[in-house]
Amino acid sequence: MADKSVISNLEARVRQLIEAHRRMAEHCAELEAQQEALRAEKRSLEGRVRELDAEVARMQLTEGLAGGSSNREKARARVNRLMREVDKCIALVGQAAETAADRKTE
Repeated sequence: MADKSVISNLEARVRQLIEAHRRMAEHCAELEAQQEALRAEKRSLEGRVRELDAEVARMQLTEGLAGGSSNREKARARVNRLMREVDKCIALVGQAAETAADRKTE
């Protein structure tokens, strides 16, 4: 008789554990879905921040080039930096063209 009681008690505890495990697995799945949604929202917001930063930079450049602004020196420096980058790109393209021409003549 005592054995039946122990077995019944054990069965009840196993059922409770199985039910607790099921609930935890469901909760875990919900949390994973929520985490993925938050990650997607974060990526979206980071993209928006980059867009807004670029827009602010364009506005500052425009304002600086318009004259009379405290951003005028920043704008000039940025334009100069961009011009140097363009010059470097042109030089690289020229080098690539020369290399291609040299290869054809060989």
